Order: sequence, then C-alpha cells, then structure tokens
Amino acid sequence: MKFNSFFKASVLVVTGFLLISCDKDFNEVGTNIIGEDHYDFKIDSTKSVVAYNQALGAVQSNNLPTNALGYYNHPLFGKTKASFVTQIELIAANPTFIKPAEVVIDSVYLYIPYFSKYKSTTTAGDKIYELDSIYGNNTIKLDVFESGYYLRDFDASTGLEEVQKYYSNQKQLFDDNKGNGGLRLNDASDEKQNDKFEFKTTEIKLQYLDEDAQTVVKERLAPGMFLELNEFFFTNKIVNAPAGKLLNNNAFRDYFRGLYFEVNNSSTSVDQGSLALLNFKNGKIVMVYQDETSATNTERIRKSIEFKLNGNSVNLFEPENTATSTNYTTALSNNTPDTATGDEKLYLKGQNGSMAVIELFGEDGSDENLIPDELDAIIDDGWLINEASLTFYIEKNAMFTSNEPYRIYLYDMENNVPILDYTTDRSTNAADHKLDKVIHGGLLEKEDIDNGRGTQYKIRLTNYLRSLIADENRRDNVKLGLVVTESITATTNAKLANPITTYNDIDLTPIASVMNPLGTVLYGSSSTIPDGKRLKLKIYYTKPD
Repeated sequence: MKFNSFFKASVLVVTGFLLISCDKDFNEVGTNIIGEDHYDFKIDSTKSVVAYNQALGAVQSNNLPTNALGYYNHPLFGKTKASFVTQIELIAANPTFIKPAEVVIDSVYLYIPYFSKYKSTTTAGDKIYELDSIYGNNTIKLDVFESGYYLRDFDASTGLEEVQKYYSNQKQLFDDNKGNGGLRLNDASDEKQNDKFEFKTTEIKLQYLDEDAQTVVKERLAPGMFLELNEFFFTNKIVNAPAGKLLNNNAFRDYFRGLYFEVNNSSTSVDQGSLALLNFKNGKIVMVYQDETSATNTERIRKSIEFKLNGNSVNLFEPENTATSTNYTTALSNNTPDTATGDEKLYLKGQNGSMAVIELFGEDGSDENLIPDELDAIIDDGWLINEASLTFYIEKNAMFTSNEPYRIYLYDMENNVPILDYTTDRSTNAADHKLDKVIHGGLLEKEDIDNGRGTQYKIRLTNYLRSLIADENRRDNVKLGLVVTESITATTNAKLANPITTYNDIDLTPIASVMNPLGTVLYGSSSTIPDGKRLKLKIYYTKPD
C-alpha cells in the first residue's frame, strides 16, 4: 500500500487526538505546556542506536492462529517447505449407521478456504475472487496422510502442569508415525490433487446431474483447497469404527489422530513453488454416503457426516540455504554480534528465521547507576518528549523483487511485551485489521508509483521514552526486539527450541513472527551506512531555557 498525502494528514490528526486522550500518565513530562514562550522546539538525532542480527532457530509452532503450507523459494532467504499436522473432530458426536455392512460412500472431500476477497460476478453467475497471502504461482507436491502421532494437550514431563509444546523442526516425528500404511489419502488420478497441486483463484462449484442429465450447481464455495480423499479408508476408519471410538471427541481424537499435510517440491517446479497462509480451523471434511433411512425403513437415502479441522496442530518448517541466500546465512553465522556499533544490514525473517536487537542510548560509563549516560543527560536537562521514532530504511537492492512484509513489530525484549506506544494506540480499522495500531506504525511505506517497492518502516516510541524518563525503575530497560509480524494484534510469544543465552538471554519470540513466511533487509546502525539510510532515533522535544 502507498501512504499518500491524504493518509498522512489523517494520521497527523489522529495522532494529535491520541496524544491528548491516551497519554494521561505522562502529561507531567511535557504534553500540556508546549507553546509557552520559555520553551524552544528542538530535534535530536544524535543519540546512540545499536542494532544487530540474531538468529532464532527452531521455534514453538503448535496451535498458531494462521499456518503456512507450501514450498517457497525466497531470492534472499532461501527455500522453505512448510508442512502441517492437525487433529480433526466430529461436528456431531456418536454418529450411527443403520446397516454398516451395506453403507456405500459416494464421496469424501476436504475443503479449506483461502484468504480471499470477492471482486465481481460474471454474466454466467461465476464469482471472481482475489487471493490474499499466497506467495508464488507454481505447483507443489502435496500428500495428505493419516497421522499416527497423538498431539497431547499437556506435557507429561512436567506432571501435566504445562501445556505441551511442539516445534517447527519436529517433522521427523510425524514422518515416522504415518497411519494407513503410509498411503496418501488424496490419491485421485488427477495430479492437480496431489503431485501438481496449485493454489487456484477460481470458485469451487459442487455439481450433480439431474434427471435430464443436466449439470446443476448445488453449492458454490470461495476459492480454497478442495481435495478428494480415499473412500475405502473412510469406510474402514469411520463406518467400521470399533464400538465407542466415535462416542465423543476425546475418544475420537485418540482413535483418528489427525491429518498430516506434507509438502515437497513438484517434479515440474523443482526450484519454484508456492506457499499459502491458511486458517485450517475454517476447513472441513465431508463424507457423503448412502444408508437405510432408519431401523424400520429400508429405503436408502443419502446422508453426510462432517468433521472440523479443530484440536491441536503443528506447523513444520524445513529451511534450505541456496546460492542466493549466502549473505543472509553469513550475517547470522556470527556468534558474536557487534554490540558496539551494530550491523550494516538487519535481516528480519519470519517463521524459524531471525530478528534484530536494538539498544538505545549507549553505555552507563560515568556514574555506574545502570542508566545509560545519554538518558541520564536527557533527564538532567529536563527534556519534554513531543514525539520520538525509529525509521528503518529498506535495502531495496538486497530485496530484489521479492514479496515484502506488510508490517514489522517493535517490542520490549526484556519483558517480552509490547512497548507503551502500542498499548496506548487505540486506532482500529474494521475493514482491515492489519491497519490497527496505525499511529504506532511499523507499516510498509512504498514508492509513490504503480507497483512501487518498499522504502521504509517507521515506528513511534514516544510514550516508551516518556516512561523511561518518568519511571526510574524502567531506565535501564532500553533493549528492544524487532521482527516481522503477520498480525499486529497478536502479541503472545512462542518458545525457542534452543534459548540464546550467550548475549541476549532470548528464549521467546512473538508468535505473529512465527506465522509470517516473509523477510526483509533493513539498513542498520553501523557508521559505514550512509547518513541518509542509517538507523537513527529521532526525538522532537522541548526544554526550559
């Protein structure tokens, strides 16, 4: 999206309103006395900012709100295969079959809608959609297996006192526990159902032939994954289930432990695939079958059973370095980040990727009070903070023409919580929640041309700085984390499989970053970066004469 002059003007108006209405805790440090003659407006961009890269490694990836599925080759960050495991549940517990031995399954299909927007309808009545969160347009190899591994609710090693965690690098666990003899369930002869699967934009029409052999559209579905599943498997698993296995979902989840969606590159698209973000919980499996009407009526009728893709789930990521990802892997291979001047380029990558660590105001070198000297000077000089922001400039040459993250997220890394500017920003956008918290910022700003590339991300941390000045207990808390985010409203955290304790004591990462498959390259804080692109903290302030 582009931020044109009207949008910028609107933001300024709303900003003014929010600063008046939301910042009551910090009025005493300079929001209600601006403009008097003995105050002088000033701008400062000389305060120390150090930013450096930090690799994350495998991340906790169970029960994410949105999951990735597919194979994506990023020209800078390398290849990623994203597979998925989920439990399934009966919508109506304890289904009964009048005469199981004579039940005939007509069809079993799985449907998972994509994120899409309706655009128009053709003269033939077909709806046209635009897909969202689909990256790439090539085929992938998609296998759907029965999962033989039970996804637990609680961790037995903690005496069932903690929720069970599963990690993005545990694919082998599910490879070793495929049910149904390791045979895939999406075994239709049409290769678009499996070996050459693609994320298509067309609506799905469920059709049948009427008595005159005319095709009739029974139901229309928005674009989504539509797979035919093996009828023989569902006959054995559902119709012929042992007594009590379909009684309720607790018994059913232990009996039918779920589905495993395994992704590989297609033979016709070895190096370039496609990847989608999906809400699997919106999906369903429908089994259509014929059975007798009732115990006293032998007339055969068509019936159906539906299953939801609910319960526990795990997203599995397989990263693979490529010839073009050398710069990225080299930047992350440094086990001793430059915490003095920072890195030249910051590599933010979602899923099991990387983040940036940002430290403000330099060291405490003079009085050893644990407060950085530069912050001490601001306090001593009586600065009243009107606005403060960090602007991250995108290294466009490094990004090539790849997809760019819509938003980045700055958070308090010491406590793994949002900074105060996030929590005080009450701006929302009902039409697009990706535009919530727009005053706080972090949105991609683009060149003001058609199909323009991203130029920068700007994040306000005005109230964060005010809180450092106002509360002496916070003044040594100047370490921030920066990640890409898929959802600005999701602020919970995921565990790292291997905590990073050498320098930063990192053991958590924002869950919304795990959901995002994209990455970006930003100019860092190193003095070798040209002044106009270097990361700086800009502070608008006033102070007494």
